[in-house]
Amino acid sequence: MLSITSNTLNLSNFFTRNDVFFTNPPPFSSFKPLLKPISATLTPSSKQQQLYQPFRPPPSHLPPKFRSLDTAGRLDVLANRLGLWFEYAPLIPALYQEGFLPPSIEASTGISGVEQNRLIVAAQVRDSLVQSDSDPQVLAFFDTSGFELLYEIRLLSATQRAAAARFVVENKLDAKGAQDLARAIKDFPRRRGDIAWEKFQYVLPGDCLSFMYYRQSREHNNPSEERISALQLALDVADSEDAKNVIAKELEGESGGEETNDGVVDGVRVPVVRLKFGEVSEASNVVVLPVCRAKEKEREVLEAPWECKSQGEFGLVVAEKGWKSWVVLPGWEPIYGLRNGGVVVSFSDARVLPWKVNRWYMEEAILVVADRGRKEVAADDGFYLVAVDGEGLKVERGSALKERGVEESLGTVVVVVRPPREVTDDQLNDEDWE
Repeated sequence: MLSITSNTLNLSNFFTRNDVFFTNPPPFSSFKPLLKPISATLTPSSKQQQLYQPFRPPPSHLPPKFRSLDTAGRLDVLANRLGLWFEYAPLIPALYQEGFLPPSIEASTGISGVEQNRLIVAAQVRDSLVQSDSDPQVLAFFDTSGFELLYEIRLLSATQRAAAARFVVENKLDAKGAQDLARAIKDFPRRRGDIAWEKFQYVLPGDCLSFMYYRQSREHNNPSEERISALQLALDVADSEDAKNVIAKELEGESGGEETNDGVVDGVRVPVVRLKFGEVSEASNVVVLPVCRAKEKEREVLEAPWECKSQGEFGLVVAEKGWKSWVVLPGWEPIYGLRNGGVVVSFSDARVLPWKVNRWYMEEAILVVADRGRKEVAADDGFYLVAVDGEGLKVERGSALKERGVEESLGTVVVVVRPPREVTDDQLNDEDWE
C-alpha cells in the first residue's frame, strides 16, 4: 500500500497538459481546449474579393491618330503643326513625361516655352467647355487659332468659362478683351457696395465687363472725353436693362450729384477716396510719393524730396535724396500728373479735415496728398495744406484763409485717401464740408 508521508511524492505538485507532466504550474490552473487548426484555404466570400489588381496605365489623352507615334513622330507633328492646335497640344505634356524640357522642345519644334504653356492650359479649358456641353458653334470658333483667347479665361469656373466663351465669340473679342472680361468677372463680387453695383448682374459676363468700364469712367473728370468714352464702352457691352439705364443716365448727365469717381463725391472740390484692398497691386499705373508726419509740422513738408522718377529698363524709383517714408498709390487722375512737388502728409485723426463732426465722423487715419508746386491760395472752394500756430498742420478752405489774409500755403490738396475697410460706407456728401 502506498503510504503518504513527507518523503513520498506529492502528486499535487504535478499537473498534466496533453498527457505531459509539468512541475510548478502557473498561478491559474484552468486550461482551455486548443483552438481548431488554422486553415489557409479561402472562404467563399474571400474568393470573390480580389485584393490585388493588375497595373493599368491611365487613359491616354492623345488623339487616336497620334497614339502610335514615337518620339520623333510627335516632335515632327509639333514642328509642322500637323492638325488642330487642341489635337497636338497634348503631345507637349506627353513629351514632358518622357524627360523633355521646354527648352529642348522649343529647339526641336520652334514652340517657345510660353506658347507651350498656353497651348496646354488652353486645351484644358477647351476640355472643360466640352464637358459643360457648350454650343458646338462656340467651340468651333476656337478650333483654328483660339488658344490665346481660351488661355485668358483659365481662372474662371467651368460655368463662367462657358458664359465667357460665348461672350467672346458673340462680341469678337481679342486676347486683351478676353483678359479684361475674365478680370471683370473675378473682380465683380469684391466691388459689393460700390455705386450702382446692385444694378449689374453677376451671372451676365457683359454686365461684369460693363461695370468695370463704368468704374473706370469715374476715374476721369466730369465732363471729359475719357469719361464719355469709358461710359460708351460700358453701354455697348451691358446686357441687363438696369445696367443700361444707369449708364445712360450718366451719359445724359442725370446722375443727381452721386459719386462721380470711384469713391469720390461730385460737388466736393477735393476728392475723398476710400482705398480698396488689392487696388494698388491691380492698378495699371501707380505713383510713389514721400510721406511726412503731421506732428513734425511744416519742417518735413519743406524738406521732403521734390523729384521722384523711374529710370532704366526695370523702372527703378530714384529720388533726388534719401527719405525714410514712402507710399505707393494707384495712379488716380488727381495725383498721376504730379511729377515734382507731390507730398503726402499722414494724419492719425480725420478731424483735421473741414467736415462736420455731427453729420459724418469716424476716427481713422488719413493721407492728404498735396501739390507743393501750387502754393498760392487762389480758389475759394479749394483746399490747402497749412501750418497753424499751436495746432500743427491742417487742411483749410481757400475762403477761410483769404479771410485771415493768408495768400500762400504749403501746397494745394489734390486728394484725401482713407484706409481700406472690409465694410464699405458712404463717402462725404456736399453738406458734410463746413
